[in-house]
Amino acid sequence: MGHVFPRHSGAQMKTAVAGEGCYLIDSAGKRYFDGSGGAAVSCLGHGDPEVTAAAKAQLDRLAFAHTGFFTSEPAEALADLLAAEAPGDLDRVYFVSGGSEAVEAALKLARQTHVERGEPQRRHLIARRQSYHGNTLGALAAGGNLWRRTQFEPMLIDVSHIAPCFEYAEKRPDETVEAYGQRVAQELEDEILRLGPDSVMAFLAEPVVGATLGAVPAVPGYFKRIREICDRYGVLLILDEVMCGMGRTGHLFACEAEGITPDIVTIAKGLGAGYQPIGAMICTGAIYDTISHGSGFFQHGHTYIGHPVAAAAGLAVVRAILERGLLPRVRDMGARLDAALVEVLGQHPHVGDIRGRGLFRGVELVADRETKTPFDPAQRLAGRLKEAAFEAGLICYPMGGTRDGRAGDHVLLAPPFILEDTHIDEITTKLARAIDEVL
Repeated sequence: MGHVFPRHSGAQMKTAVAGEGCYLIDSAGKRYFDGSGGAAVSCLGHGDPEVTAAAKAQLDRLAFAHTGFFTSEPAEALADLLAAEAPGDLDRVYFVSGGSEAVEAALKLARQTHVERGEPQRRHLIARRQSYHGNTLGALAAGGNLWRRTQFEPMLIDVSHIAPCFEYAEKRPDETVEAYGQRVAQELEDEILRLGPDSVMAFLAEPVVGATLGAVPAVPGYFKRIREICDRYGVLLILDEVMCGMGRTGHLFACEAEGITPDIVTIAKGLGAGYQPIGAMICTGAIYDTISHGSGFFQHGHTYIGHPVAAAAGLAVVRAILERGLLPRVRDMGARLDAALVEVLGQHPHVGDIRGRGLFRGVELVADRETKTPFDPAQRLAGRLKEAAFEAGLICYPMGGTRDGRAGDHVLLAPPFILEDTHIDEITTKLARAIDEVL
């Protein structure tokens, strides 16, 4: 690998040389079905001619202009489109280069908004255990992914973490689904009161929890109760849709399925579909007015925000999602994928749960189905499963620590929106083969 600093120094990486639809191809000519879209990124698959043409055309016109001096046509057009499609009063779009940057921007905007409203005492952030919000220090502190946090703990800001809404693992046998959702939502109000009702600036959550829990949607009513609590105490609601947004769960914005609108939402991954690095933070008009009528200056920024080529690619991606009818397709193909997973793996002795929404699906593996007991982490199940699936020609996203950051294993699936029924058969067949081989 020469002088590249890899993610893992012991890994012998294949070299990707081409992408074609739902497949990636290595230098030996082997084809891999991209069953996780990388990390829920490649929603349009690989080699989409309209998106690549848009990026190339923008390069010919204008590659870069710093936003301290200029705006650009593709950035303005993409912001207009996102604002038009976003629910509620989400109205102003701040472009960045990825998900971690989007979350950092959201946290800083939340703090500055309260300061400019005359509430500088609002400094506390509440998030959830078993969440993931990015790898920069602020985003890492907000996340509840124990494995990613541990060695950097002394460097992280103090963030309160309440329970996730994880029905499979944490609902009590004597609870109804509704009662469970209300109980875990109540933890937010309890934590606000513990910290001081006028000292909390924001609550941050993923509408469908991605990498850390494996495509876990909240139970019905949970997020409506969360929205009510935030409104009661003047707490800003930030929803992290970096992984679950931009059509991945069957709506352009994942929060639409919950019937709520956040004050700030973060998006990335599927926004650029892998064709360019781009993310965004979108806030309500009220928040923007607080800044514009106050200091007039958001004290934040990066060199590549609003990059014209990234914005041009993002614009082509969002237009493709909307104009090609891919949102209803995600819902339809997601239901088919779920049914196929249940048919092939639903009775497997070590598959405890199959869950998700749209083309965002998770399979949780357990040592005992009856007790839902996870495997011993020493078995390194997720890593071995990733290797076995990859060898079989399937790219998927296994992860350990599902239950508490240490125990538990799941596989995350996030295939391109363009997949066909034959691809669903390929996913389930190769995944089942890998699971059986490893177990």
